[in-house]
Amino acid sequence: MTPHAVCETRLPNRMPSQRGKVRDIYDLGETLVIVATDRLSAFDWVNPVGIPDKGKILTAMSLYWFKQTGGIVQNHLISADLDDFPKEFQAAADVFEGRSMLVKKCKMFAVEFVIRGYLAGSGLKEYRQSGTVCGIRLPEGLVEADKLDSPLFTPATKATDGHDINISDEDAAAIIGRDWVDKARIAALAVYLRAREIGEKKGIIICDTKFEFGTREDELVLADEVLTPDSSRFWPADEYRPGRPQPSYDKQFVRDWLETTGWDKNSPPPPLPGDIVEKTRQKYVEAYRKLTGKSDF
Repeated sequence: MTPHAVCETRLPNRMPSQRGKVRDIYDLGETLVIVATDRLSAFDWVNPVGIPDKGKILTAMSLYWFKQTGGIVQNHLISADLDDFPKEFQAAADVFEGRSMLVKKCKMFAVEFVIRGYLAGSGLKEYRQSGTVCGIRLPEGLVEADKLDSPLFTPATKATDGHDINISDEDAAAIIGRDWVDKARIAALAVYLRAREIGEKKGIIICDTKFEFGTREDELVLADEVLTPDSSRFWPADEYRPGRPQPSYDKQFVRDWLETTGWDKNSPPPPLPGDIVEKTRQKYVEAYRKLTGKSDF
């Protein structure tokens, strides 16, 4: 039996300062508590049914990657030990334990930093139309899921509702400044390459991922989640075959099911049935276990 999904959080005298598609954020002044719930978003809609343990898995994976990449760029993590949190969170350990991070408050960039190592998703669609990915010209003759000669840096604007929008490097510089774009690009590429190397040793291909950066005391800081199945495409290496869609450890499984339901994507989505919930949970669990070597879930 899997535990009941935690799809929202609240304290007796405090509501989240911000509620995203997946995360609840509590503003404590100089710090934040970021809580990964079990909510699942697909096609820009949050499903009414959550995925048990999803938030804990996302948090544990982010902690793993923060540790692996801390020597490349500093991050916002202070602690994930509830004993270090304010007492009101400790008193609600049944809700917050294992899915919460106490972090430094940063001035976040209004840009996401996407790194693409393989041809997939919106990049594949654009390539088929114009031979480019986010305006970057690629060699002719590439097929779906081909590994790119060098990972591409393709920034996007962040959207609270609807799809993020791909923008050019120049557009990103106009938003946050050329120096910060250059620093974030270097850090994002270095973190991705480090993670891809680790993933390959564990039997997982990291197709692409998106990072969020901000600044604190005029220093670049990696924030939010890092290299999770919600922010990345993970493929099993032993099943990798270019020229077709790849099996994945992310929520593509849910998207595929939703496509079979006749849902119009313009109204609230149909609730996920129990078997889809359990299979999706297992996808997240398998990715976590393969990457970290742990069997917490």
